[in-house]
Amino acid sequence: MTKLSAGKFWGLRRLANEDGHFTMLAVDQRPPIKQVVSDRRGESTPRFEDIRNVKKTMMEVLAPHSSAVLADPTYALTDAMNILQPHHGLVVTLEDSLFTETENGRTSKAIDDWSVEKIKKVGGDAVKVLTWYRPDQSEATRTAQKDFTKRVGEACAEHDIPFLLEFLVYPFKGDQNHTTDYVEQQGKRADHVIRTVEEFSGPEFGVDIFKLESPIPAADVPAPDGDSDAVSQCKTYFDELGKASGRPWVMLSAGATKPAFKNVMHYAYQAGASGFLAGRAIWWDDFQAFPDLDAMKQGMANNAVPYMNELATMTSSNATPWNKHPLYDGDPGPAGANEKNFAKWYGDRS
Repeated sequence: MTKLSAGKFWGLRRLANEDGHFTMLAVDQRPPIKQVVSDRRGESTPRFEDIRNVKKTMMEVLAPHSSAVLADPTYALTDAMNILQPHHGLVVTLEDSLFTETENGRTSKAIDDWSVEKIKKVGGDAVKVLTWYRPDQSEATRTAQKDFTKRVGEACAEHDIPFLLEFLVYPFKGDQNHTTDYVEQQGKRADHVIRTVEEFSGPEFGVDIFKLESPIPAADVPAPDGDSDAVSQCKTYFDELGKASGRPWVMLSAGATKPAFKNVMHYAYQAGASGFLAGRAIWWDDFQAFPDLDAMKQGMANNAVPYMNELATMTSSNATPWNKHPLYDGDPGPAGANEKNFAKWYGDRS
């Protein structure tokens, strides 16, 4: 088992509820929200205040029903600091929503003038990064993505803050159904999802939590009742995903519908997931009321809040607490901390 550093231990506790489960809300999405705002306004460039007000409205209604919120520094962070209650955790996005795309793969980068150090300084409880990756992309882009991720992991270790790593497999240029949108790839291969997690599960990346997509498209995940071959195969895929992670993991929704994401969570919890970090499955339908923020707020109160409560009930009954994961021993600091000088140990840690 691994003994977590004090800062990472405390950060993970901050993200979870009192049972050690993650019921986290994501409002860091940028391109999907921008597109809807632009379309509704009939403007090519979305207004900053529109994006900010959308995210502020989401947090006002939905944050009270979450253990933590994932916010981006561009539009959501300052409002999150006012809206979140002291018991809420705060995950902050590091990666830019813009990426470089070539014929043979995508590469990520941090938001300009933003860093792990700054996330720690503003009071973030964890750093989140989306690394675009698929095992069959070019060696050059695989190396670039791994180097980028390693640097983030090293910075998180230096500043003693948890590292939450997200993946999305994606279509190459020229592939059928190619898109640069932040959506689940149609026709994705389960082995691409699972192998990606395996490749980043080594200690050199310093990942504390994985934020994972379903190994098969969420719409194709069968209802969990019954003993069909589809149910058995889906269970196998999720079991392999959990084994590949080797640490606490949560599910992302990637724009899945509410019923589809509930199916996903059923299999994920059977495979050992510790919760969810989801956005669009929760608030997307009600967001369509934009630019009427009052209608959007009322819609979320009527639809998204009950849905979050359903997910929370599922989580409470079926999720694996993060601090019960076999990787962690649930106790920060040196062995026999009561007999040693913690202040000296922490200062001398490498």
